[in-house]
Amino acid sequence: MYRLLFQSFFRTKIFLISLFLLVTVGVISILIGKQYLVKQENAIAASQEFQKESIARNLEYHKEDLGLLLYYLRFTLIKQPSTISAISIGQSDVNPLLQAVTIRGLEGQKYDTDFENPSLLMSGNLDLGFVIIYLFPLVLIAMTFNLYSEEKEQGTWRILAAQTSARAKFLLKKLGIRMLFVFGVLIFLLLLASGVLNIALDQNFWAIFLQSILYLFFWSALCLFIVSFQKNSSFNALALISIWVVLTVLIPAMVNNYVLNTYQVPEALEAMVEQRDGYHEKWDLEKDATMVGFFDAYPQYKNYTVPEEEFSWIWYYGMQHMGDLAAEGTSTEMSEKIMLRNTVSEKVAFFVPTMHAQLSFNSLAGTDMLSHLDFLQGLEKFHEGLRLNFYPKIFENVPADTIDWQAHDVKFYKTTAHLNWLHLLLPMVLVFLVIGVLALLNLRRL
Repeated sequence: MYRLLFQSFFRTKIFLISLFLLVTVGVISILIGKQYLVKQENAIAASQEFQKESIARNLEYHKEDLGLLLYYLRFTLIKQPSTISAISIGQSDVNPLLQAVTIRGLEGQKYDTDFENPSLLMSGNLDLGFVIIYLFPLVLIAMTFNLYSEEKEQGTWRILAAQTSARAKFLLKKLGIRMLFVFGVLIFLLLLASGVLNIALDQNFWAIFLQSILYLFFWSALCLFIVSFQKNSSFNALALISIWVVLTVLIPAMVNNYVLNTYQVPEALEAMVEQRDGYHEKWDLEKDATMVGFFDAYPQYKNYTVPEEEFSWIWYYGMQHMGDLAAEGTSTEMSEKIMLRNTVSEKVAFFVPTMHAQLSFNSLAGTDMLSHLDFLQGLEKFHEGLRLNFYPKIFENVPADTIDWQAHDVKFYKTTAHLNWLHLLLPMVLVFLVIGVLALLNLRRL
């Protein structure tokens, strides 16, 4: 029986079309991921070279004044790139991989992003995660919508029903062959991606692997559930395509619109303007008004004198820091609102497999918004470390030549990802089991 079913399936046009489509688009998505990694490598190499050249060039012109030198110098923090991010690029195409900052106010620099072609950002990236979430279900639908109706419409179902009492098992065997083909292509593409993209076979990769398998199990169960109603091919195709549109387009769009309007995030520009206002207004105030707040934040610098009638770097950098403090409330509010958006999306995604798969892929690949927020928090610590290192040297007018500038190369920051297997796999397992059981109960009526 299996041999005949395999031969029958392999001779169909849908088999050849599906094989060509999945493999071709899958390989293209892997190559796009490779280009994405190469772009990251080029950006990192360019930033390392730029920082060395910038330090050397500015030392040549401003080495007599350390405060002025550090006004210009930029120091780069790079988010540690991960090859697995090429599977699910997520939001990393709009969130910068690296940040080059001076020791001046941070809020005006924190939200600088990479230069990108707007048309490329609009079209998005065809990564392997996109192929798995959007294309694989369509192929499953195309191969399974007529499991039962094809036999009935061609007049062969009565013959089969007369020859065997295990009619439900026959349909399950047909479904199993199609699932075996789709799962085989999926496993091939994931293993190919691990080789081409040099992805470590760590727990994050296997988590994406298992999530992909369970995601296709869900769609297989859903297709079987619709088929189990024993409707004609047109009804099955329309129902499954409608469900695909609802799960992949409509519900995510509705959730996105809801969180955007419910948790309205203040623009990054607002924080930058508050930082600029907080800094510029200090020019018109008595110096004591600036330095009291600065010394409250950093009491270790109280022993440094601040000339009242002339410019001093301690006063200037004190103004810069007070500008950051003025924007601290807005910056914190932005982070909290983004966290709330993510929390609501995750709760809804618990019941929507497509959203859950997408959020899981991005989280495991380190390309979600929470990963970027983690990087921004690391940037704040990096910036403060720079300031606390250079402030005493500036205030004491230490010669720039005495500083070991070779130690100030670009730094890397590794974001922390916490993998919760239960939260990752449970939603997909539950929805698969519920729909699968309902489908099997329906099949008993055959």
